[in-house]
Amino acid sequence: MRMDDNRKENSEAQGRKESSEAASDFEFLQEKIKERPINKRKLLKRTLITASMAVLFGLLACLSFLLLEPVLNNWLYPEEEPEVVTFPQEQNEMLPEDMLTEGTTAGETQEEGEGTAAENSSVPSGSGGGQPNAGDSDPAEKESDEKNPNEKNPNEKNPDEKASDETVLNEKDLNETISGEKDLNEKNSAETVSDETVLDEKDLNETISNGADPDGKNPDQDDPEDLAGAGETAPVDMLKSYQTQYEELYQIYRQVESSMVTVTAVRSDVDWFNNTYQSEGTTAGVIIANNNRELLILSRKSSLDGAETIRISFCDGTDAEAVIKQFDQNTDLAVLAADLKYIGGNTLDTVAVATLGSSISSGITGSPIIAVGNLFGYKDAVCYGMVTSKGNVVTMADSEYKLMTTDIYAGSNPSGILVDMRGEVIGVIDNSHNHDDTRNLLAAVGITELKGLISKLSNGERVPYLGIYAQDISAQARAEMGLPQGAYIVDIDMDSPAMRKGIQKGDIVVRVGTQEIKNAADYMNVLRNVQTDGSINIVVQRASVNAYEEMQFVLQPEQQEQS
Repeated sequence: MRMDDNRKENSEAQGRKESSEAASDFEFLQEKIKERPINKRKLLKRTLITASMAVLFGLLACLSFLLLEPVLNNWLYPEEEPEVVTFPQEQNEMLPEDMLTEGTTAGETQEEGEGTAAENSSVPSGSGGGQPNAGDSDPAEKESDEKNPNEKNPNEKNPDEKASDETVLNEKDLNETISGEKDLNEKNSAETVSDETVLDEKDLNETISNGADPDGKNPDQDDPEDLAGAGETAPVDMLKSYQTQYEELYQIYRQVESSMVTVTAVRSDVDWFNNTYQSEGTTAGVIIANNNRELLILSRKSSLDGAETIRISFCDGTDAEAVIKQFDQNTDLAVLAADLKYIGGNTLDTVAVATLGSSISSGITGSPIIAVGNLFGYKDAVCYGMVTSKGNVVTMADSEYKLMTTDIYAGSNPSGILVDMRGEVIGVIDNSHNHDDTRNLLAAVGITELKGLISKLSNGERVPYLGIYAQDISAQARAEMGLPQGAYIVDIDMDSPAMRKGIQKGDIVVRVGTQEIKNAADYMNVLRNVQTDGSINIVVQRASVNAYEEMQFVLQPEQQEQS
């Protein structure tokens, strides 16, 4: 066993010896691998390129999402396009005297026709019914006439006698017509009296059968005359009629109430101690349209200046947020839009769109009206009164409106609408044009002149602004002073587009674009249809030494800046 161990040790020693000899033989082939140094500049460059590509990819992804989001949204959740809101312009109403004149003329024409027909049918027959026609005269009479042309025919009448006979005939026909109409009226009156008598007898029988007196009095009730004789005061029928009228007015108000809203402007203010708090200002609004996407509300603009959020309160007590769709600084009117998606179905069933009526009716002065809105600083106020005057012209920049006055007393800064007896809006309350002695009496801008502006605001279109105050030139002034026909410029706003281009006070506008201008209304109607993103050519006549010279200007309409 010891021999085996020695043998094993010898073999291991021999192996180590051989390996050391082999290592010494290949020692020259050994090499040392060194690590490559890091290039920091190149690494930074690659990092920046990678980050830039990531940012660029993110921007492209965002842009693609913004562009495709409406398409995908419409594809997944299709919505109806909003309808274009239009309020048709009115024509001037025919005056009562014109209607009377027209009816009288038509009646006279008809009577003349009937009289002529009666005359034509009566004259040939004669009084006895056997007189021949003038064209069928006897040949012997013709021969005698030829022989004695100067002799008068005893049967022939002179022109005066003919005219007298025709007058008598016409008077006779007229008397027959009048007597016929009189008999017809008496017949109708007799039939009416007969019907009323039968009806009264029937009612009398029913009353008696019900246990009442023939006079329609209940025996269980005291007679007002007996009460008066006993020294008690009897009720007056006029008070009941007066109360009935107010009940009818209140029913009209109940119909309009569903179209009224309260607009609240929420603002953030800072107190003396730098503490932030919210303040609210309210004004009245009226629902004017529903374009299948938004509920459009007409309201005052100045009450909403500086508002962070606008809240609409409906008649059923629910609220919804709204935004200003468009506004007009001249009239201080704004159209608000409340998204239908955020308005409950029950609310949409409860509210109603107001009907815009007419403020140019000839009989509107002196007629009863209802004022609804924020009249005394509190919401949901209502007052009854009448229109005291209409047609008071209020001239503004590039526009002209008619002001109605009433006998309704209100606060210093009221808002709301005027409604007629049909429940239609005839005016938007605006006391800013009142005189000092009538500052607390309600006044309103006529709705007829505002319909075009409201249509433009409801569709989100900007109101063009040039800053020109124009008025008509009378025919007498044109004849005496030799003025051309057009719209006379009485004033221009400072720093307005018209003033910056060189138009002056005293110029006469004769053409806007291709439209000839004959008066101030033509100028305002043309300007109302002008888009603010394009230019407009205005031709004016300017007074020179001996005549008027034509001048042309190219203006860029602007939207009037908010004050």
